[in-house]
Amino acid sequence: MAHPVKLLSVSTAVPVHMITQREAAQVAHESFSARFDDFERLVKVFESSGILRRHLVQPLDWYLKPLGWSERNAAYLEGATALFTDAAAKALAAAGVTGDAVDTVVTISSTGLATPALDARAAETLGFRSDVERVPVFGLGCAGGVSGMSLGARLAQARPGSTVLVVAVELCSVAFRMDKLTKENIVATALFADGAAACVLRAGEGGLARVEMSGQHTWPGTLDIMGWDVDDIGLGVIFDRAIPPFAEANIAPAIAGILARGGLKLTDIDRFACHPGGAKVITALERALTLEQGALDHERAVLADFGNMSAPTALFVLDRVIRSGLPPRTLLTAMGPGFTASCVSLQVAA
Repeated sequence: MAHPVKLLSVSTAVPVHMITQREAAQVAHESFSARFDDFERLVKVFESSGILRRHLVQPLDWYLKPLGWSERNAAYLEGATALFTDAAAKALAAAGVTGDAVDTVVTISSTGLATPALDARAAETLGFRSDVERVPVFGLGCAGGVSGMSLGARLAQARPGSTVLVVAVELCSVAFRMDKLTKENIVATALFADGAAACVLRAGEGGLARVEMSGQHTWPGTLDIMGWDVDDIGLGVIFDRAIPPFAEANIAPAIAGILARGGLKLTDIDRFACHPGGAKVITALERALTLEQGALDHERAVLADFGNMSAPTALFVLDRVIRSGLPPRTLLTAMGPGFTASCVSLQVAA
């Protein structure tokens, strides 16, 4: 009989530099308004985003300098390693284990290049054993935190009793571009931020909740919805199709299909914990999933306080759901490049 995989802890971490959305709008106005004819219309996204403040890995002035790949990735390596260490240490402490108890570490990140990966850079500080198995994963974007938990649960299931640490780290701000005069780039500067989240999983007894099932759905012909464009300066965001209407039209049947593979229905879910991509995305999800307006309250609170941090953001939401009291069944969900929906169902531990 398979041992149930338990979620032992969830933790979060953000950089020390914080800006208000008003400050971000002012800097965007100074940087873009004289060079981009449609800026005054687009600047409204700073007000309608649902974001009040965000955390960045560098002081605001740093982003206004001429930056190339080397400067951006150097900032990523330093900042992401620090956030990885912070989030992981908190998750391990909350789970009551030390770094030398970790058997497998799954690292999720898509906003910079690290070889050796972030887990190796943080290994000595966290006290990982020399035989720890390292699983770095790139390219999942906003779905990364949920997909990372799914992968970590499968690895824990494969070796009952082993401890799996999952860490999602994204420094979206190192991709902020002052040179790209596009709607997509301005929207990105209004939404994205930096942060990390971690969780500890183990097949065995105890824990906060049981990982009941997980799954993904990838829509064909949707590579243009979200991703990175790579050039000599750095990464540039791709938003070639509006995400809120796509989510409203397509997310419910996709999630229903994922749940059906685990013998569940949408009506079996007591609480959806969703990646808050933006205020309009949250509203679209409530409509698509037939939830009351305002039901995704933790999502709105995380978005307001931290912005869209890509992969870690769904785990920030889960952390708040846990602190307020997990219902019998919670479905953690996120959408990301692919275009893909990822889900993990959590049942409260008996």
